[in-house]
Amino acid sequence: MSGVETPVGVAVLGLGNVGSEVVRIIEDSAEDLAARIGAPLVLRGIGVRRVAADRGVPVELLTDNVEELVSREDVDIVIELMGPVEPARKAILTALERGKSVVTANKALLSTSTGELAQAAESANVDLYFEAAVAGAIPVIRPLTQSLAGDTVQRVAGIVNGTTNYILSEMDSTGADYASALSDASALGYAEADPTADVEGYDAAAKAAILASIAFHTRVTADDVYREGITKITPDDFAAARALGCTIKLLSICERVTPPGEKQRVSARVYPALVPFEHPLATVNGAFNAVVVEAEAAGRLMFYGQGAGGTPTASAVTGDLVMAARNRVMRSRGPRESRYAQLPIAPMGLISTRYYVRMNVTDEPGVLSSVAAEFAKREVSIAEVRQEGVVDDDGQRVGARVVVVTHWANDSALSETVAALADLDAVQAVASVLRLEGTSA
Repeated sequence: MSGVETPVGVAVLGLGNVGSEVVRIIEDSAEDLAARIGAPLVLRGIGVRRVAADRGVPVELLTDNVEELVSREDVDIVIELMGPVEPARKAILTALERGKSVVTANKALLSTSTGELAQAAESANVDLYFEAAVAGAIPVIRPLTQSLAGDTVQRVAGIVNGTTNYILSEMDSTGADYASALSDASALGYAEADPTADVEGYDAAAKAAILASIAFHTRVTADDVYREGITKITPDDFAAARALGCTIKLLSICERVTPPGEKQRVSARVYPALVPFEHPLATVNGAFNAVVVEAEAAGRLMFYGQGAGGTPTASAVTGDLVMAARNRVMRSRGPRESRYAQLPIAPMGLISTRYYVRMNVTDEPGVLSSVAAEFAKREVSIAEVRQEGVVDDDGQRVGARVVVVTHWANDSALSETVAALADLDAVQAVASVLRLEGTSA
């Protein structure tokens, strides 16, 4: 392909919220996009499950034969926005094998098949772009692959799921329980009819796998990511968090770790955690996302904005389209997959952090000492203890609530401690165990 007049053919797979917005941008901004690329974009076709005249685009552009569309000679770039893993995987591989560059927002597919797709792109000498797969319109992928290419990234942590952040923000600000906050999120369109992927952390884990793979030059899949969801968070947890100067956020954390006596590893994990009010992530509320990157030379960088929605996601997709189209015009390529480091994955048991443990205990002498003894046996140092009485509906004291905050401790040691606490006669229940992130003490 050569010359500024030669058009770049584009096929879009999927005509949902994001796909419809991408098609609109291609059509409405055609002149500007052509100027930025050096050649006009021409929409060759749109792959859909249902071909009908009510789709808001010329019906002659629609086809349900995706494989034929991505194989056409006049298609140079394929934008995949249909999900889920299949049939998207087959369509992308077909496009790549036929020499088409691909832009996708399919985080679920990328978190399981990055290696396969990257190898196909490498073999065909074409681009595979996926900025929209993590945090919507927020530019995170490109800074990691390009702006920080000469630096060493140590840690990437953030809020990458708008649904769960909205739910937790509502629980914090209104005192609502989880079920009520989820109901509000569903009514506003933030939560899917089946919210499992969001509230159980699967969506955030897929994004963590992508971020870790790029940041640490190591292939990380969703199965490598330790995951906990938010369904067990209660108003009592938020009350205790506020007393400690914290709020609660679902965090995706990817970092280089070097456990004692071990070589450097990669840790990727997702869980709800207490975050101090003064930490930048504590103020990210509603359906917004934010990612904090820590690099050796650049220091701490924060990326913040709308992490989901048709228009913001379409912005990121179109940005990738422009990059891929420029490369086609210039006969060049964007960054390739970098996996030279091949660091091993650290199991959760090797990770150290701080912890918050809330338990209901009997109201009698010696309970605190027996609880403290279990922490001491496993060398888990206690930083703070809070205790308050618990009364029934008649105002009669029926027990006590104890909150323990630890210093930094190994996850396996903490897990053993919690199991031992649950077996104590004086402990009625270990009600909650959360990690405390964003502190140095």
